[in-house]
Amino acid sequence: MRILSFRSVVYSIIFLIFLSSNCFSQEAKTSISQDARFEQLLNEKRKINSSITINNRFKIQIFTGDNENSKKALTDFRKDNKNTDATIVFSTPMYKVWIGNYKTRIEAENKLQALKKKYPNAFLVKPNK
Repeated sequence: MRILSFRSVVYSIIFLIFLSSNCFSQEAKTSISQDARFEQLLNEKRKINSSITINNRFKIQIFTGDNENSKKALTDFRKDNKNTDATIVFSTPMYKVWIGNYKTRIEAENKLQALKKKYPNAFLVKPNK
């Protein structure tokens, strides 16, 4: 009896090996279709992330107020200064419009003097993380 069960195990193993040698896996063809706006969105996100860095950088605050007026101040600033980063920061209960990302205080103060003509209440900020 033992020999028959051993034979059946051996036959089963040989049959499985023969069967598995005839099996084929799927071909590795992968095609990714990506929306063209996705790369544009990633670039915008990278730009926003780079402007939010606040470690040891100076910024200029040009406006403090409610949400609607801060959005208006931000769009007005961006119309005139397209190459300068600007963002709205919420600090309970006020919204603040911060511009720039200056490494040195001298660089920030030079820009502040130029902005004082249009934004007389603007001042220099060095935010803590």
